Amino acid sequence: MYGKIRCAIFQPCLTGVIESGLVRIFSLSESGQELTVNLYGPGQVFGEMAALDGRLRSAGALCMEKTVAYTLHHDVLVRGLKRTPALAHGVIELLIARLRYTTRYLESLAFLDVYGRVAAKLLELGEYHAGRGNGIALDLRLTQGELATWVAASRESVNKVLSSFRDQGLIAVDGQEITILDWRGLEDRVVY
Repeated sequence: MYGKIRCAIFQPCLTGVIESGLVRIFSLSESGQELTVNLYGPGQVFGEMAALDGRLRSAGALCMEKTVAYTLHHDVLVRGLKRTPALAHGVIELLIARLRYTTRYLESLAFLDVYGRVAAKLLELGEYHAGRGNGIALDLRLTQGELATWVAASRESVNKVLSSFRDQGLIAVDGQEITILDWRGLEDRVVY
């Protein structure tokens, strides 16, 4: 059964399909530190692992703005997978894409310094949400603290990196909007 909801707080056996809005997926340590995993928007799915295996969620979800999502219960999803090979194939493709993303994310955390991680994340956000090239505005309303949770750094470190990138003419910062001014220059900061 589908249900229309206005908040990204789900039972463990549900998956969410976003109609509108923006949902931040995060992991929370026992000490309360957050690590942002990804942002999902319209047409995207989250919570699929718990919906597939019926186990507890591996990450939390938080609406970044007013969000409408449809829920799909574990039982309905499993029945649909058994009856519809195209749906099963689509879920496999989704899981492979998530695994590839996770591998790239872990590589950036392990092999890049904070400057490289911030540059890589800005480029990824630019490409995904706006396209490639100079003059790309990232209007995702992310605070420096939220960006810090994405690159496993302190807010102060991210502030220092953004200031350095701004001084080098790589980006412009206007409140919570970041504009990529020099795509190639940011790419040069991502050295594995």
